[in-house]
Amino acid sequence: MSWGTELWDQYDSLSIHSQKGIDFLEKVGHFMKDRCAIETEYAGKLRRLVKNYQPKKKEEDDYQFTPCKAFRVMMNEINDLAGQHEVVAENLGASVIRDLTLLTKELKEERKKHLNEGSKLSQTLQAQEIVLERSHRNYEKAFREAERAIDNYQRAEADLNLSRADVEKQRINMTSKSQQCEETKIEYANQLQKTNDLRRSHYNLLLPEVFRQLQELDEKRIKNIKNFIHNSAEIERNVFPIISKCIDGIVRAGDLINEKEDTLMVIERYKSGFVPPGDHPFEDLSKSGGSGNGIGGDSIDGHRGGSDPSLHHQQHHTVKGTMSGGKLKKRVGIFGIFSSNKEDYGDLPPNQRRKRLEAKLQELKKQVNQEQAAMDGLMKMKGVYEANTALGDPMTVEGQLNECCNKLEKLHAEVARYSNWLESAQGGAGVGNGAGASNNTGAIAPYSHSKLNGGGVHRSESDSSVSAPAHKNSAPNTPQPNHGSGGSPESGLGTSHNSLGAGGPTVAVSEIETSEFDGEFYPEEPLQPLGTCKALYPFEATSEGSMGMQEGEELLLVELDQGDGWTRVRRAHLAQEGFVPTTYIQCTLYS
Repeated sequence: MSWGTELWDQYDSLSIHSQKGIDFLEKVGHFMKDRCAIETEYAGKLRRLVKNYQPKKKEEDDYQFTPCKAFRVMMNEINDLAGQHEVVAENLGASVIRDLTLLTKELKEERKKHLNEGSKLSQTLQAQEIVLERSHRNYEKAFREAERAIDNYQRAEADLNLSRADVEKQRINMTSKSQQCEETKIEYANQLQKTNDLRRSHYNLLLPEVFRQLQELDEKRIKNIKNFIHNSAEIERNVFPIISKCIDGIVRAGDLINEKEDTLMVIERYKSGFVPPGDHPFEDLSKSGGSGNGIGGDSIDGHRGGSDPSLHHQQHHTVKGTMSGGKLKKRVGIFGIFSSNKEDYGDLPPNQRRKRLEAKLQELKKQVNQEQAAMDGLMKMKGVYEANTALGDPMTVEGQLNECCNKLEKLHAEVARYSNWLESAQGGAGVGNGAGASNNTGAIAPYSHSKLNGGGVHRSESDSSVSAPAHKNSAPNTPQPNHGSGGSPESGLGTSHNSLGAGGPTVAVSEIETSEFDGEFYPEEPLQPLGTCKALYPFEATSEGSMGMQEGEELLLVELDQGDGWTRVRRAHLAQEGFVPTTYIQCTLYS
């Protein structure tokens, strides 16, 4: 089937059809461009989505759980999936869209060329038809004139009244017109032959060739659209294996979620190491010797705690401004009790504190290894420079070596300090003494005994300041307040009421403290007990400011829980004060 033979008279229709085909090709190209834009935009939005939901630095600890790990893996796979959409967009643009654009331009030029050629052929045929029509009109005119001339000659010859000259004139006119008619006839025959030849050539050869070229152009357009569709599908099919791997990765990430593992991790993370409280004991009020309103503080002390009531009136002094000085200053919370510096994680429960210290030690050891490797490299470089000075000056690395040495010394000191704290945490000793001399950093300096004047004690310039690891101003046999010691006003404990844990020295209640007034300190009455309390469970002191106790032991209640979960108590027979968990004791207030 050919357009040239079947559609020989549909030049205008074929022209319109070919134009519509090219317009459709452009439409396909615009579709591919829009799809590339959508793929690129989708990939960009996926990447932004993944970026927006990446865990923040403060959320890194929470991302140790298996659902969080799976979520992170899923986001990574989604990010890779976005990359495949970018690949699709890039390949479509590089092959399909580029070829579509070039083909559209090429087809437009070819169509214009073929249509111009067809138009020229039509114009040529039309011009020949005009010439033929003109020759035909000339022939008709000459033929009619010749007929009139013959008719006039015949009438003149039959008319006897006309002269011989008139008859001859009509004969000559007849001959001339007959000759002109014959010439126009010949011209008409020639133009007719020429026109017929041109028409045969036009409709059988020339115009069918033009239509054939238009047909090939249209078939080329259709075939390329087919190829473009196949190529776009192939481009997308090529990324299917990677997309499938991404989806499989998401499925594997979901399979990694383990609720039992997360449950154990929660236990491991938040386990405090404390023993849970038991049942509340029955308290027989009839054995207390009277109703609640008639019970005195001394009788309860003597009956329950076995403590000496005279301790309530024992003369001792306290620093003004602390809770032991009669002013119940609001505490800053349990973090202020245990430590003014959280380097030793003394504000955490024992189990959590041990884990934090182990993690810190691992981090420090890693830094030590890195610095040691850097130092070894510098030593090798220095040796090379010393062996061949042409390569460099050995003194240029001397400063870096000194810096590495200083860093290593600091890191080793940190490792020793945290190791001591870890040994203390693992051995159940108090943080203050367990850390050794390296734990004195950040301790509150004691009062200087070199400024005694007439029995009045003046505050040392180093009071409430951060001292060096060794206390130079302290007198012999004076208890040394350690890191985060209760002697700090921020902790809410007086110097004489400090318990440094199970391994630390105990300061007697009767030890003289001072109260500041006009530059001098005067004795004040100690804080009177608010009641008694009974230990429901054993408690081991593992941090500064806390105090250990045995199950069933009775203590004096010095200060109520301020909302931080800790209550301040006093052991009367040892004159020792400290904080214990509120849930571990049963309190009875004096009426």
